[in-house]
Amino acid sequence: MEKFFKGFTYAFKGLAYAFKTQINFKFHSATAGLVLCLALYLKINIVEWLWIITAIAIVFIAELFNTALEVFVDLISPDHHPKAGVIKDLSAAAVLMASVSAALIGLFIFIPKLL
Repeated sequence: MEKFFKGFTYAFKGLAYAFKTQINFKFHSATAGLVLCLALYLKINIVEWLWIITAIAIVFIAELFNTALEVFVDLISPDHHPKAGVIKDLSAAAVLMASVSAALIGLFIFIPKLL
């Protein structure tokens, strides 16, 4: 049981690392906070909540994987290498796709309520 709880410690250390070192993680956190406040204000329904929470989670997951890949690439390839750059670009593209998808979900839910 101790190992189980120790796993949470590592996970929270990872979240703290991402928040402390990644400007984009901070931006996504602030954006998620604003979106959640807007959702509360507009009293969105349960299905809309599920979409919003899923979109936010996917962006955070993508950002965490992006950070992990960047750290890993820097570890194994401290000097510039074209393929290391491609790995980082692809990882960043995944975050971009997640973010654009989340923004579209937000627009579909919030715009009709705001108009």
